[in-house]
Amino acid sequence: MITHEVENQAPPRVGVDEYAENVALVEAVARWGRGADASAQGLHEIGELAGSAGFQRDAERANTRTPELRTHDRWGHRVDEVDYDDAYHRVIRSAVGRGAHTGAWAEPGPGANVDRAAAFLLFAQVEPGHACPVSMTHAAVPVVQQAAPGLVDVWMPRLLSREYDPRLIGGPAKPSALVGMAMTEKQGGSDVRANTTRAEPTGDDESWGRRYRLTGHKWFCSAPMSDAFLVLAQAAGGLSCFFVPRVLPDGSRNVFRIQRLKDKLGNRSNASSEVEFDGTDGWLVGDEGRGVATIVQMVTRTRLDCVLGTAAGMRQAVAEAAWHVRHRRAFGSLLVDQPAMTAVVADLALESEAATITAMRLARAYDDDASDVERAFRRLATAVAKYWVCKRGPEHAYEALECLGGNGYTEGFPLARRYREQPLLAIWEGSGNVIALDVLRVLEREPDAFEAFFSVAGEAEGEHPALDLELAEARSVVAEIGRADAATAALRARELAERLALVLQASLLVQHAPPAVADAFVRSRIEGRAGSLYGSFPSGVDLAAILARA
Repeated sequence: MITHEVENQAPPRVGVDEYAENVALVEAVARWGRGADASAQGLHEIGELAGSAGFQRDAERANTRTPELRTHDRWGHRVDEVDYDDAYHRVIRSAVGRGAHTGAWAEPGPGANVDRAAAFLLFAQVEPGHACPVSMTHAAVPVVQQAAPGLVDVWMPRLLSREYDPRLIGGPAKPSALVGMAMTEKQGGSDVRANTTRAEPTGDDESWGRRYRLTGHKWFCSAPMSDAFLVLAQAAGGLSCFFVPRVLPDGSRNVFRIQRLKDKLGNRSNASSEVEFDGTDGWLVGDEGRGVATIVQMVTRTRLDCVLGTAAGMRQAVAEAAWHVRHRRAFGSLLVDQPAMTAVVADLALESEAATITAMRLARAYDDDASDVERAFRRLATAVAKYWVCKRGPEHAYEALECLGGNGYTEGFPLARRYREQPLLAIWEGSGNVIALDVLRVLEREPDAFEAFFSVAGEAEGEHPALDLELAEARSVVAEIGRADAATAALRARELAERLALVLQASLLVQHAPPAVADAFVRSRIEGRAGSLYGSFPSGVDLAAILARA
């Protein structure tokens, strides 16, 4: 008797165009992107690559054959290098080669950040770990542009290059570069003003600017194999930002001691480390004492990429769950045709679409042609979206995983990996309370950002009665919290961030999504408020129409 035939299992989800399959993303790019045929063709090529069996194997391999620290060479010289599997190099080479890092800077213009965001999302959907250095390199550009002209002339072409060279070398032989950041320390974490790393001027004023020597430690330094880092350290004038290359202008190695790699819950393909500086050379970027103001331009953009990365993870989760339930039979019918499962997967798809449209609308606000209103809008909306979308990621990943049953909980299927990945994006670049308090800071110091936010969200007024009521209530809550004392305001910070996020998502869906999608979101998230488990819809929602877009 044959007992090992495999039946009633979903086939591998390979050989698909992940861009074409993501209807919400395609629509967002058409609406806010460059609109060029070449851009669309490039995204389809990325979608086909990301959906290929080879790319998916590389994603799995990069997360199982994880980075290894090599502190010394065989002769005893300190080298502080991180070795990666070839699969990781193939993944990141593909992303860099297609401009997922700095494409929006290399070819600026209306929609440039939207097209770049779509490329970033597609790669991060399948392999999220490499997205960390890709994101940091993209976000470092406006900071590096503030450096001395000589440094800009050497490093900016490297950042904009679409070549990928993992070697730790300098000079003309290194045509490209990745840039990371090192801010947090043991004693401070998000409170970077508690940093103790010291920066002492050497007296040198070179083409790269003013040189300093850094001494201290960093508790988290992601992607330590990068070619250079933006580092916060205490100078005589206060906390300042420095450009720290791994290789010095004369070709020698800078002092950059990688003490150990972090053993993380997820994000396994990406190395995160603790580093020590001991007379490490760095060049001042911006003014002394203005380190936070200088590096915040990088942080703002990496926060946006946290939203994009979470949206990418949600899309992967929905795609895998929807694929499974359309191929798996139980109790006499396909899972997708069973009402309880239909509701769950439709709800997951609804959350994914809301995250995608929010992330892509935000990306449009980062383009060079952004008006003052758009810039003010993105200041608040980035924090609001970072808080809410990234908070929704872990729960979303779990519910999608459960749709696969026991398969979802096993390695080899991608959702176990995704379940471990999603919490990072809620923590990285400011965990929940840090971001919610940043929203309060905007309320206190930049009230024009709230005016811009409601100007954008208010474009949907008159389209759905429940949304109109919620917009009015949200404005009222903003006014109440604005009048409250500091302690009361802090207690309501999360409420404020959540309310604003849901208003923005509902507004965008009402304006741009099919009526069935927009109505379901407003009725389940605004009228019923978020917080219930996935799959709890009011009666009359068109679940089939939502699922058709998954």
